[in-house]
Amino acid sequence: MRIGYFDCFSGAAGDMILAALIHAGCPLPALQNIVERLRLPGVTLMAERVQQGGLAATRVRVGTGDHKSHRHLPEILSIISAADLSARVTERATAVFKRLAEAEAAVHGTSVDAVHFHEVGAADAIVDIVGACAGLELLGLDRIVCSPIPTGYGTVTCDHGVMPVPAPATAELLKGVPLADCPEPMELTTPTGAAILVTLANHFGPLPPMRIASVGYGAGTRVGQTRPNVLRLLVGEAVDATAAEHDQVVVLEAAVDDATGQAVAYTCDRLLAAGALDAHIVPIIMKKGRPAQVLTVLSRPQDVETLERIVFDETTTLGIRRHAAERTKLARETVTVETRFGPVRVKIGHRDGQPVRAWPEYDDCTAAAQRCGVPLQVVQQEALRSRAHGDDPKC
Repeated sequence: MRIGYFDCFSGAAGDMILAALIHAGCPLPALQNIVERLRLPGVTLMAERVQQGGLAATRVRVGTGDHKSHRHLPEILSIISAADLSARVTERATAVFKRLAEAEAAVHGTSVDAVHFHEVGAADAIVDIVGACAGLELLGLDRIVCSPIPTGYGTVTCDHGVMPVPAPATAELLKGVPLADCPEPMELTTPTGAAILVTLANHFGPLPPMRIASVGYGAGTRVGQTRPNVLRLLVGEAVDATAAEHDQVVVLEAAVDDATGQAVAYTCDRLLAAGALDAHIVPIIMKKGRPAQVLTVLSRPQDVETLERIVFDETTTLGIRRHAAERTKLARETVTVETRFGPVRVKIGHRDGQPVRAWPEYDDCTAAAQRCGVPLQVVQQEALRSRAHGDDPKC
């Protein structure tokens, strides 16, 4: 598995992410071709090697004859969809801009389609976001991990005037994401940088076990007082893929005392469909002897706001507790085994290079049981037997 680790020891901005990808080995001509496909008048992408705080780094510059700095989300999405990009790049860039729009809408109290992007709607921001999504694909990264993010402190001047750091949209985007302390009196993480990382990172935490193949430094435009103003990207292959893995999750809990079991079960279904890692219900007795249920949701940090919205929409709870938790999990792989009832996927958990858990996929087993008219447990046991012995029974 090829991993990209964004080490945000000095924050992150859209141009720094793009520059780090180039410095780590993403070919500039391929990215310039991507920019040409956006068909933004007079827009070009350039990169140069610079020294930033004693480190050799790459800085990108977007040349533009397009002076339009304000765009709405539908216009930006139209530019992306018409650019003849790969499906993955289109999907990721669209997701980043939608995430930005949701944050801006929350900050300004308006709808997503009515959000009037200012600096983020300019051509250079579009190039940064689309270029970053393309760069991740060009480097062949299967997994993206990000360190805790520092925001800096002080104030920043934008189209709406002087704002505190982190800027309102940045703070909204970083909800549920681990932050890091940094004494730099400046805006270290911009809305564009935050949107890219929180949308595309698989998880946030320390450097995962990996064998480093290349290192990229993406330079910002300001000079840091206590550290180089660069974003570091480490690219490499995962090592010890069969050992236990660690990541950070957010646990959401809500006590519901006046909803039917069907309503809470439906809420769980919606949560899982929206990306929850797990959701379960525990019956409890609340004060005054009231029967109730505790809804517990396991969420990735970047999905917290979406999942909380579902809980508030579908239940009558007035509050949701949240806390971050470190999770240890077995390394997992999925294999397909042939049984006399048809192919069945089996999920296997490894620790220290040895398989310690295996269980067939429920959906495959139920489909086979219904198709062949046999009990579910018969299919499950047959799949486990085939997996253990390497059988290939004939139907």
